[in-house]
Amino acid sequence: MIIGLIRQGSDIMKNRKIDFRSDTVTRPSPEMREVIFRAEVGDDVFGDDPTLNLLQEKTAELFRKDAGLFVPSGTMSNQVALNTLSEPGWEIICERECHIVNYETGGPAVHSSLMINMLTTERGVMTAEEIEASVRPANIHIPITKIVTIENTHNGHGGTIYPLEEIKKIRKVADKHNLLMHLDGARIWNAHVATGIPLSDWVAPFDSASVCFSKGLGAPIGSMILGSRNFIERARRNRKLFGGAMRQVGIIASAVIYALDNNIKRLAEDHINAKLLAEGLNDIDGFDIDLSRVQTNIIIADISGTNKGSNEVSSVLEENGVLSVPFGPTKIRFVTHLDVSREECEKAIDIISGLKF
Repeated sequence: MIIGLIRQGSDIMKNRKIDFRSDTVTRPSPEMREVIFRAEVGDDVFGDDPTLNLLQEKTAELFRKDAGLFVPSGTMSNQVALNTLSEPGWEIICERECHIVNYETGGPAVHSSLMINMLTTERGVMTAEEIEASVRPANIHIPITKIVTIENTHNGHGGTIYPLEEIKKIRKVADKHNLLMHLDGARIWNAHVATGIPLSDWVAPFDSASVCFSKGLGAPIGSMILGSRNFIERARRNRKLFGGAMRQVGIIASAVIYALDNNIKRLAEDHINAKLLAEGLNDIDGFDIDLSRVQTNIIIADISGTNKGSNEVSSVLEENGVLSVPFGPTKIRFVTHLDVSREECEKAIDIISGLKF
């Protein structure tokens, strides 16, 4: 019966629009659904969900961190991590367009009473020199600069990859000034596949890290906080405080394990499709894309040449079967993922090139 329902769902999906809104729209494959159906579960609040325990151990081993803690979302992952690292009144250094600042509803201030020092950058990359210059001197009148957060890859700058050598330089600055470092690695998988640099190398410089499973990897729900055992134990209490403790979560953990085993390497296809789509869109009148920024699976198109706003252009695209996201007054974002094929990217280019704006 379950296979029949899966096939029925697949038939429905054939008629869907080409969805470039985000890699969060990915849906579990039939094989992943079968794994979910057969998952062994327990009560995670009591620590006895065997599938989740396996996932946390597997992810920590993959990144060579001491321990991991599963949470429902990337936003919760970042916010629990920051809350666990910090004390009220501390200042964190973030890039101005980062997810923590722009898409987590003021979480650092609301949850942890943190101040934010936002640095403006060209491609989402804060240099070690810029960070060192932003560290406040010791003075009873001013906040204590204590945490540096880095987003890799950087959504707001079009999926750009943060250079590992720069991260290592920042770690030296952090050690010099007794700073902590947190990685928003929601799409660190994409950086790993695009560069060939091991996942463990990407997270090694950080005191804590957040990695997401529900984007390019195609799992339906979930992120993981990574860090030392002591840090994760403290984070576990904060997860409970934030309402993120779950019960028979093995049904979700089983999907994530499947994703880790099967969907990491295939991210390379998304990157190839993104370049194809970006090049095709860039040839269309009114669309302008900095192709050097298309490093992974995100494309940001400047549509000011159409003389229309992003909401209007995005609506026209939707009416013609292509879904995108307005990403500023004159910018639209397209994201490739496992539910969008090369053929659909080519079809989208043909559709958009035939439109009049």
